[in-house]
Amino acid sequence: MNSIIIPKDYRSSLDLYETQKAIALTKRIFQDNLIGMLGLQRVSAPLMVIESSGLNDGLNGVERPVSFDIPAVGGTASIVHSLAKWKRMALGKYGFSTGRGLYTDMNAIRRDEESLDNIHSVYVDQWDWEKIISEDERNEEYLRKTVKTIVNCICDTQEALMNIYPSLSHKLERDVYFISSEELLRKYPGKSPKERELLVCREYGTVFISQIGCKLSDGTVHDGRAPDYDDWSLNGDIIFYNSLLDIPFEVSSMGIRVNRESLLSQLHERGCDDWVNRPFHRDLLDGKLPQTIGGGIGQSRLCMLIMNKAHIGEVQSSVWDDETIRVCRENGIILL
Repeated sequence: MNSIIIPKDYRSSLDLYETQKAIALTKRIFQDNLIGMLGLQRVSAPLMVIESSGLNDGLNGVERPVSFDIPAVGGTASIVHSLAKWKRMALGKYGFSTGRGLYTDMNAIRRDEESLDNIHSVYVDQWDWEKIISEDERNEEYLRKTVKTIVNCICDTQEALMNIYPSLSHKLERDVYFISSEELLRKYPGKSPKERELLVCREYGTVFISQIGCKLSDGTVHDGRAPDYDDWSLNGDIIFYNSLLDIPFEVSSMGIRVNRESLLSQLHERGCDDWVNRPFHRDLLDGKLPQTIGGGIGQSRLCMLIMNKAHIGEVQSSVWDDETIRVCRENGIILL
């Protein structure tokens, strides 16, 4: 069931023409900030991968990729869900050195989104980035340092846009509150994961929830994560409080990637031991892939947050059901 939050007396701070200009500015400014502060270089990336390669991101393990056969190739391809594993392979293939990384524009179709609402769309666009790190940097301190860098890039971009468009409001919190998923469970007992996220974001503004994917003390997981890219002990989500919608607003999922030990452990926990026979996993276990940190940063989500928009359809062209289109039109939300 699709649902929409309608802010009281909502009117966009920017008209359609200004919105298009602001989208381009946001993407350009943020991109420049990110590549400078993380040491990244742009590369071209695939829209699709061969299914048997094991390179597609499994997300929560239940989402179906958009797949189709290619007679000329003799195989079946699928539209990527994300480029989490492809980026790691590319860093080694392209000869990147430790301390350097790549970023790319990733476009995906996620047909099995449970609900198309203010922040969820079938169409996903994000900056996917990945960086080679040393073994000594596989720790929480380095993860937190990288999170702070990304949040500063976001806040710097917002301040630049607010100088150009004074009508924009709701300045984001630059200081990040770090908390693990287990600590969050203990802080707000009896609440669902999303309720816990909302409560902690209301309190602190900008939050990084770590250790997502591992089993919590109550036997649940905070949120699903595929077992073969993030190390569940060294990952997390960057979430801002969205006061317009009164929701936790995830902008980035990221983390230090699995090594041999964490890959085997996480595959076993999820009952996916046979994945070790896939090409990507064999390369990782054979020591052919570099140790990396990486993640995805939502492009439309970032534009929506910075421009104080009520619906992601105001900053991206996608498809929506008739009821969503009607409700938005009647409440001053102009979908592109």
